[in-house]
Amino acid sequence: MDVFEVSADVHALIEDLLPVVNPSARFEAELARVVLPVGRFEPAASTWTILERCARAEPPRWPGLVEEWLREVTDRAVLAIADIELLGDVRELLRLRIVPRLTEEQRSGLVVLPAGEHFDALVVIDHPEFGGPLTEARARLLGLRGLGRFVIPNTYERELADVQVRDQPITPGEMVRVVTKPGCRYVSALYTEVERFLPDVGEAGALLAMPVHSTILLYPVTSAAVNTVLPALAQVAAEMYAADADPCAPGVYWWRRGHPLTGLDPAAPVPVAPNDGAGDRPRPRRRRPPWRRR
Repeated sequence: MDVFEVSADVHALIEDLLPVVNPSARFEAELARVVLPVGRFEPAASTWTILERCARAEPPRWPGLVEEWLREVTDRAVLAIADIELLGDVRELLRLRIVPRLTEEQRSGLVVLPAGEHFDALVVIDHPEFGGPLTEARARLLGLRGLGRFVIPNTYERELADVQVRDQPITPGEMVRVVTKPGCRYVSALYTEVERFLPDVGEAGALLAMPVHSTILLYPVTSAAVNTVLPALAQVAAEMYAADADPCAPGVYWWRRGHPLTGLDPAAPVPVAPNDGAGDRPRPRRRRPPWRRR
């Protein structure tokens, strides 16, 4: 059966069972949601989840499934309000964290967007004790909508406006650009801003490493010297990744304008043509990644 076929019967069960499970709650049939008052707050839970569960089950199981779901959303509402009481305005604590690509099991239920082939953009609550990844259920119960309006400025303007940029030797005669903010968990979100930190980067692009969330390492590809730098950069990245309490990704990637990131093998040469490097060809218009659109 599909969701729409079961909706009338399931909603009738909700109306019957809600006064027993949670007498203070109310069912708003026209909005297909259950409102769960907790103190001065009124979080709500959409009935879509229980409709999907019942659509997959035989009708005799529906009363038990509905009762279980009502207890589940009641408990979540209490936890959500505890969040508000502990954290205040949760919207102010939302941040964007770039993490290595999650498995389907890991990403299930989280507020997360793909950030290319190798990474995901994960929305998190920034709090030393009660923070962590934002789940879709938590977002619904807290009434969090239009997350980009909060996540983007909170991350890029509050956390990343004062990153440090410096050059340091990576091999004799070659320098790597370091973008860092010690102790910050969000510098890796700047990996889409390569041209900001390497304004003269050419069509051959740059090597990019994000061994820890507080630091990005960049090396502009201008000549075959990249094949000397790559193994050295890979070693530095691996050492930083292994030693840090907040590691991100141990590998080195090849960033090129208009291309997806490419993971590199430190033992294999980067195919750089003699005329690669900084050039005067017009640059195509950059597309903003989905998590940066507002």
